[in-house]
Amino acid sequence: MKTRSLKAAEIQKEWYIADAEGKTLGRFASEIAKILRGKHKPTFTPNLDMGDFVIVVNADKVKLSGSKETNKTYFKHSGYIGSTTFTKLDQMRRTHPERIVEKAVWGMLPKNRLGRAIIKHLKVYIGEDHPHSAQQPKILEI
Repeated sequence: MKTRSLKAAEIQKEWYIADAEGKTLGRFASEIAKILRGKHKPTFTPNLDMGDFVIVVNADKVKLSGSKETNKTYFKHSGYIGSTTFTKLDQMRRTHPERIVEKAVWGMLPKNRLGRAIIKHLKVYIGEDHPHSAQQPKILEI
């Protein structure tokens, strides 16, 4: 018995489209992270970028459970002393609602150069429209 290792040239990537309307953020983001990472494929290799491209539409209509809508904050630090920034979720939803989904998915990916390459395959849009219709994405039922 031999274990066959997949090469980077043998990887075939597909495009999927997922609708975030009415979905719970954490459960939705974990499924998206699984597709981006490639864990749904039988040929999954942890050290390669195996995943597919995912288009998320209606990112502004994702829901959160409990009191997270008013209590959840996002933290950002520039590296300079005293330059911390805290942003509430309701303010993020008003200004940049696509970042809510992006940050949730990014938190579920590895924090290394592979994770930074994988997150580039995530495309998040506020409404129904997206510019990736030429790729003929498959509908992802989550």
